[in-house]
Amino acid sequence: MADLVPALVVLAPVVALLGVFIVVLAQGKAAAARDRARSVERLARVERKLDALLRHHGIDAAEPELPQILEHLRQGRKIHAIKAYRDQTGATLADAKATVERLAAEHGL
Repeated sequence: MADLVPALVVLAPVVALLGVFIVVLAQGKAAAARDRARSVERLARVERKLDALLRHHGIDAAEPELPQILEHLRQGRKIHAIKAYRDQTGATLADAKATVERLAAEHGL
């Protein structure tokens, strides 16, 4: 038992420090998730305001038809269409997929 005391004296602060590290890491991840949620909410609010301004001034801001994307869809190459849309617009994968699927539905492809 006497041999274990020095090891426990050294090990106890290491375990405590590890526990503190885990708590701090978890709090940081939670804060990042809250910040992301706030950013998404703020962006949506800005987009709604921009849409209202465009409507008020009679500006049509519809997405341009992208012939290359439509051609990929006509050939049944949805993944290529999504990649081309992302390359041309800088959209995220999720946004590009949603837009390409919407375009395919609108054009019956």
